[in-house]
Amino acid sequence: MKILLATYWSIPHLGGVWNYMSQLKTRLEEMGHTADILGYGGENSYVHLVGKDKLVPRERWVPYVSSILQRSKYPEMYRNNYIEYMETQRYTYELAAAEFGLHDYDIIHTQDVFSTVALDRVKPEGVPLIATLHGLVSHEMRHILQSSQKSSTSHLAEAYFDHIEKLGAQSASITIVANDWLRNILVEDFAVPNGQFQKLHYGFSIGRFLEQQALPTTMQVPPGKKLIVYTGRLIELKGLSYLVDALASLKDRQDWVCWMIGEGRNKQQLQNRVINAGLQAHVVFLGKREDVPSILKLADIVVSPSLIDNQPLSVIEAQLSGRAVIVSDAGGLPEMVNHGVTGLVIPKADTAALHSAIQTLLDDEPYRKVLGEQAKEWGMSHWSMEAGVDHLMEIYKRYAANS
Repeated sequence: MKILLATYWSIPHLGGVWNYMSQLKTRLEEMGHTADILGYGGENSYVHLVGKDKLVPRERWVPYVSSILQRSKYPEMYRNNYIEYMETQRYTYELAAAEFGLHDYDIIHTQDVFSTVALDRVKPEGVPLIATLHGLVSHEMRHILQSSQKSSTSHLAEAYFDHIEKLGAQSASITIVANDWLRNILVEDFAVPNGQFQKLHYGFSIGRFLEQQALPTTMQVPPGKKLIVYTGRLIELKGLSYLVDALASLKDRQDWVCWMIGEGRNKQQLQNRVINAGLQAHVVFLGKREDVPSILKLADIVVSPSLIDNQPLSVIEAQLSGRAVIVSDAGGLPEMVNHGVTGLVIPKADTAALHSAIQTLLDDEPYRKVLGEQAKEWGMSHWSMEAGVDHLMEIYKRYAANS
């Protein structure tokens, strides 16, 4: 089969969507299929087929899109900058995809609501469209629009993202979700029919991860210290301000350090928060690292205190590393961690609960090790990429046969 894996987001990037797409492409090609990856690139300046030397500059289509979406005809679109930008990008994306040509693909597999809406409009008749949703764009944007990006027209943008969420969730032949949390919200809050969904976790290339983990790292944990690790984007929705505040109440202890791995728009703000809390000797920002699997071998505790999350890669990697993990009860996280068995689940945005969980695992080494061992045992079987892709192929073949 020839399969197009498509996302509206810029790729490659640090997030889990790119990791999933690249690992899925590798596995599909190992099975004898052809897989292309479509998305924005170059900080959203062009649409490209990754690794194919094929790209369409954004500026090729923006003038045409602007001539259609005239302010006089669609004044509401121009009242909020988010709406104006996202709509221009969406139409540019679908025109670029149409320019590449989609007739040769047996399956188009989108990875977000925007690409699903766009490609549903331009795909050839008879080519099945499968969507996998990696989270709730509408809820993430609602949080941003009500906090750091609040404006007098935030309500317009919220309604826009809600509309795209609903439309994208039901535009494909079948919509794949990783957990009951995401499906229930789309059914109950967005009135998408329950029959639209199939639950299927993404899968993860365990063998490749373990090979990477066997490689050496230049990082060394200071003697006598237990290592707490966060890995992921440094953004508000990851709940890192609560993590810093929880760590601040532990700064009198001299038996721990925390490494924050990743980049993001909140990095400077978090660094300032660490300085203001007097945690410079305890908390280190490592930036983007290529040796995360090896660093996780050194960790004692991995923390994911998200305010909104679906199925973060960081938790999967922590489990496969046999590390005790603390997660919030946001989104799909409680479906990944069995509290008290494979990790600890705490209320989101609860500094006191996060402090207590970290302190418990710092103090109780046997409990910490048992949680890690049980997490690895569960993760090694549950996150199999081979099993996940086998189930995905059943979906592909079912809809390809009916096209």
